[in-house]
Amino acid sequence: MYILKRITTMILTVWIIASLTFVVMKFIPGDPFASDADVLPEEVLQNMRAKYNLDKPLPVQYVLYLKNLVMFDLGPSIQSETRDVNTLIADGFPASALIGIQAIIIALVFGLALGILAALYHNRMLDYLSMFVAIIGISIPSFILAPMLIKLFAVDLGWLPVASWGSWKHTVLPSIALALSPLAVIARFMRSSMLEVMNQNYIKTAIAKGIPTIGIIVNHGIRNAILPVVTFIGPLFAALITGTFVIEKIFAIPGIGKYFVDSIFNRDYPVILGTTVFFSVILIFTLFLIDISYRLIDPRIKLTSKGD
Repeated sequence: MYILKRITTMILTVWIIASLTFVVMKFIPGDPFASDADVLPEEVLQNMRAKYNLDKPLPVQYVLYLKNLVMFDLGPSIQSETRDVNTLIADGFPASALIGIQAIIIALVFGLALGILAALYHNRMLDYLSMFVAIIGISIPSFILAPMLIKLFAVDLGWLPVASWGSWKHTVLPSIALALSPLAVIARFMRSSMLEVMNQNYIKTAIAKGIPTIGIIVNHGIRNAILPVVTFIGPLFAALITGTFVIEKIFAIPGIGKYFVDSIFNRDYPVILGTTVFFSVILIFTLFLIDISYRLIDPRIKLTSKGD
């Protein structure tokens, strides 16, 4: 029952986001062919608007848009004559997802490790060192870290390539640039949550009973402390795998973020609407999976909604 309600809510949320995006796009002054008004005859402009249904009343455009959306057809791209929106997303998403997944893995592995070590060695050297790394990660934005990484590892040392796309080596620097900030946040979350859990009475009782420390940390400490981190990971995962526009621009990654930015400048309505809906679906579905994962991490949590 809970899952059915969640799926209904997810569909409703996607519809609201798609409708709001459509309204906002239509009320922005101008149209995709405004820049061609001085060079093309009016008849040609009218034919082009008719091709993309821009000559029809807004209610009709909205109905056609929803109809195509239900059929998983995001429409043709106005700027690209050879590829529709579905194709653009299919072409750009793998690169964005690869960078995002690698960044998530780096952030999780090192963020959780730093947070756990900082909590276990509270007010000692490892704690101070871990929190220093976290402060650095939070303080330096990715668009500043990226040129620094390029200067050091690509220009000065020549270890890794940049401004191109092909092998795994091209993914290392952008993944690190994306990972540092969430790594720092995860480390701080994990540290504070772990400190709180390790001070609970049941932990002290387990220690008093002589249960091995490593077992207490793994089975009770980390398992209970990681829940706040999981809440943060949901939207972070969706944001990273759908492309971070600035990083993709700096490293010349042919990801979905590039198409989204270009579509805004070119007033390519179908691409803007399509990518926005795609981002929303990824985010909403990820949050749904995060809710399910709570039950797997802690069996005491029940997946119920009000009235169940």
